[in-house]
Formats: sequence, structure tokens, C-alpha cells
Amino acid sequence: QVQLVESGGGLVQAGRSLRLSCAPSGRTFSTETMAWFRQAPGKEREFVAGIVPAGNTRYYADSVKGRFTISREIYGDNKVYLQMNDLKPEDTAVYYCNAVIWPLRTPRYDLWGQGTQVTVSS
Repeated sequence: QVQLVESGGGLVQAGRSLRLSCAPSGRTFSTETMAWFRQAPGKEREFVAGIVPAGNTRYYADSVKGRFTISREIYGDNKVYLQMNDLKPEDTAVYYCNAVIWPLRTPRYDLWGQGTQVTVSS
């Protein structure tokens, strides 16, 4: 069974940092461009950041550029990470990972984990 398991969320104050992890299982995503998405209450799911398989090209939503950094393991478990610095209340959402087709910002598969909740208090 193919799964994407997100973790690392939590409740933090504005200005603090969190690091999210995405662990694929059931198949390898090592040749896929991977991305993080988020969905806030009452809003549609939106693209946050993407990274190509080699890890040398990354792209971001304007709202997180300069604050968030996406990275991935090139070997091993092929985990994908999202380092989130200087968090703002508007970053509050459930965060998910999925594959995308670079340079697009739409999910490639209808495959969603449970997500990880990030809540930023002001």
C-alpha cells in the first residue's frame, strides 16, 4: 500500500520554527518532484513548495518565499522536509506532501496522507 506520512506539526508562537517530515512508503518517490501543500480551514488546498528529484531546484509560493525551505533525502528513505521559519498566524493549516510534475503546482496523484497540523498563535 502506497502511503505518504506527514509529521512534525504542532502549536507554536508567531516567529518560531517547525520542521515537517514526509515519509513515503510502499513505493519509491525518488524520481518524482515532491511538494508540500497546505489547507487552512474553509480554504482550498494550496501549493507551498516543490523540489526536483536531484534536490538542486526548488520553488515556492510567494507567501512563504524566504521563510520556508524544502529539502529531500537523495538516498535512503527519500524523506522530504519542510523547514518553516518565522511562522505567521496565516501559516496555520494542515500540511500534506505529494508528488507534482515540475514546474507545475498541482498534485500529481490523488494520494493524501493524514497531514500534520500546524497552528501558529499570535
